[in-house]
Amino acid sequence: MADLFDAKLEKDLSRNAPLADRMRPRSFDEFIGQDEMVGKNTILRRAVENDELFSMILWGPPGSGKTTLASIVANLTKSSFMQLSGVDSGKEDLRRLVRAAAESRKLHGTRTILFIDEIHRWNKAQQDALLPYVEQGIVTLIGATTENPSFEVISPLLSRARVMVLKRLESEDLGKIVQQAVDDKERGYGAQRVAVEPKAMRLITTVANGDARIALNALEISVKATKPDAKGARKVMLAMAAESLQHRPLMYDKKGDEHYQVISAFIKSMRGSNPDATVYYLGRMLEGGEDPLFVARRMVVFASEDVGIADAHALPLAIACMQAVDLVGLPECRINLSHVAVYLAEARKSNATYVAFSEAVEDVKSTLNEPVPLHLRNAPTDLMKELGYHKGYKYSHDFAPDEGRQQYLPDALKDKHYYRKPKEKAT
Repeated sequence: MADLFDAKLEKDLSRNAPLADRMRPRSFDEFIGQDEMVGKNTILRRAVENDELFSMILWGPPGSGKTTLASIVANLTKSSFMQLSGVDSGKEDLRRLVRAAAESRKLHGTRTILFIDEIHRWNKAQQDALLPYVEQGIVTLIGATTENPSFEVISPLLSRARVMVLKRLESEDLGKIVQQAVDDKERGYGAQRVAVEPKAMRLITTVANGDARIALNALEISVKATKPDAKGARKVMLAMAAESLQHRPLMYDKKGDEHYQVISAFIKSMRGSNPDATVYYLGRMLEGGEDPLFVARRMVVFASEDVGIADAHALPLAIACMQAVDLVGLPECRINLSHVAVYLAEARKSNATYVAFSEAVEDVKSTLNEPVPLHLRNAPTDLMKELGYHKGYKYSHDFAPDEGRQQYLPDALKDKHYYRKPKEKAT
């Protein structure tokens, strides 16, 4: 009797599961997007079809299909499939699953796929504990992460797994996914006479920002909130779609990969003298919750590294901006940041002082502290004077520039030129 109730409960949960879960693809042919990874004759698809799987890390933005891909692999291989969440599991959970995997391999010869969702949430010790089981082949690892594995996955584990990069889904792909849900009679709305107005479809696929889950959730909310007409049909209109997408999340993690990518684009846009891109990336950071003082500090660095002596006002202006941000705070300090960011983007550029210092430091490190020329040394004692310290030094204020020339660098570096004046750019 319990089995009957369990079966009924499972069927009921499946039927009433969120649309995004119900529409999860079950095969490579149903999988939309990521053709470079799952298309015919790709490495992953051939390996799965040959039942010769390798450990991998699936890296991609939310809603790009990482978990779906792992479930497809599980369905198409003869391996046992086990799953852990990087959020709420630890070493004890890992040991329990590994014992079961080893037992299954010993008794039945069955291999085990271990899928770890959000593997970047596991700390170094937890990842270290996983490593020997991957090395020994007790489990084949499929890890999923939204963060750059180079930063979040330990090197030994990374070297034993192939990183598979999933791209953000295009609007066209999202349109196919949404339409598939509208047409599917078994799992979607095909039996309910649902239609989506073209303008509403464009809004959903644009605002979802590459995330299939957001697009399907928006469709589900819109359908549920749309009243059927006299014939029982529902048509999702633009206004309803817009309301369902009212609280669109901006993909920006202040400690994650997106943080580094956007600040990099911001700096490069200022360096490339593009004020439009500069204010766009500034807006993305601030709307995503970035600390405005972090942005202001980067602008202070930029003022010396990239503008330098080409514009003497850049550094004091950047420092004034940082002080203004600290004094004023959000939201008003956005104006200060935009003001100075555009100034830095428009300013003439020179990295001559930055390059000069970098080259000088390289020589400092490689020449083992060359002796300072005697005539440049201070001579506060008679002994030092007898040794020739300060002898022959020309006090620069007493000589014309040409007459006052003398050697300043150590003998081994006397002909070096670190600072090169920036050339005037043709207008």
